[in-house]
Amino acid sequence: MSALLKVYLLFWILKNIVGFNFTAVRSSVGVLENLPPPHKLIMITLNTNYTLSWTWNQLDTESLDVSFTTQYVGKYELKYKRKIPNWSIACEGTAHRSCDLTKLDLHHLGTYMLRVRANVNGHHSDWAELEFFPDRDADLGPPSKVHLIPAENNLDVVISDPLTSTNSTMKDLLGDLYYHILYWERSADSQPIRTQTFNSSANVVTLPNLKAWTWYCVRVQSRTEYYLKRSRFTPPQCLQTEGNTPWWQVVLCFIGSLITCFLVIMLLVYSTVWCYKTLKGVLYPSNQLPSHFLRYQCDSPGSDIPRLLTPDSQSELLCDNVTICPEPVVLEIRSPPAVPSSPPGLEPDSRHSRQDSGSSGDSGVYSSGGSSNLQPSSHVSKGVPKLWKGPFDFEQVKMQAITSGLKTELMNADDGIVDMCV
Repeated sequence: MSALLKVYLLFWILKNIVGFNFTAVRSSVGVLENLPPPHKLIMITLNTNYTLSWTWNQLDTESLDVSFTTQYVGKYELKYKRKIPNWSIACEGTAHRSCDLTKLDLHHLGTYMLRVRANVNGHHSDWAELEFFPDRDADLGPPSKVHLIPAENNLDVVISDPLTSTNSTMKDLLGDLYYHILYWERSADSQPIRTQTFNSSANVVTLPNLKAWTWYCVRVQSRTEYYLKRSRFTPPQCLQTEGNTPWWQVVLCFIGSLITCFLVIMLLVYSTVWCYKTLKGVLYPSNQLPSHFLRYQCDSPGSDIPRLLTPDSQSELLCDNVTICPEPVVLEIRSPPAVPSSPPGLEPDSRHSRQDSGSSGDSGVYSSGGSSNLQPSSHVSKGVPKLWKGPFDFEQVKMQAITSGLKTELMNADDGIVDMCV
């Protein structure tokens, strides 16, 4: 009794004082001993791209570090019971629920066994196995590219083969590969009309019996007959067929091209002329500076080059004195209608009048004192023109009787002599 009591007390102390949880230890040990294997193994394939995927129930091991190991071997090695198969590792210690087998370069016509197990803290679950035959189990992909080319009233469909993981054609692996072409006429509401099919193993296919100037849509599918593989269809591609162009469309296109070219050329010419005139007006203006200013376009401080006057400059230091002279007075001799006889008491001066019967009739008037002794007068005696101010002086007249057809000439006031011609 004492021994049992001691053991009971020891467990009580460990549980209540130290905090040791025996229930968690028992449950953890039970889980590790009965670790479930992965299940629902499936292959996700497309041409030669292979990926193994699986699921696994975590149960009470959420807090535990779980990893998975994937291995593969040729199925033919499992037929020898006395020989241990040589399993190759595809993925080890991965936490993902998948493993990529594309990098293993599995033979397309080979058969392989794949297996996966879970690892938790050094404990392993049982293996989950799956048989894989690439030629039978791998999915076939659609054509890598489809291109439509108009060929008058028909359409040419250019098809690119499906590609492997190394970018080679799948026809090298599938000799019976061909294409199922689905095409239809597109209506105004984009609904298919009269869907037609066409099978061909060629990469360039011409769709026959199409309407001119009509929209058609095309989808292509890859197929093989040995394992009845069918790929998904490519996205629909639509293109309008061509045909004979009406003559009026040709004429309209020609006239439109001419008008467009004419407008473009006129615009270029106008732009060129406008730019030329603008540059010429800026660089070579019509109002040019005088030549004596052009020599002094670049002046420097302290030089004697002419410059504009400033408001605070002294103009008298830059300009000479200017004297304004009055316009000289020009006297005019007018011919009187008739020359009167000499006034009584006045005799002509014989010194200044001469008659020469042999002369040509020319005569002159001489002034002894010049114009300095003459004073102009606004009043002249009867029959004498208003020539001078002051008393009338006959010494200023050469002839006393002249006809009305005399020609007058101007006499300068500074000269004391007037010449008259008959």
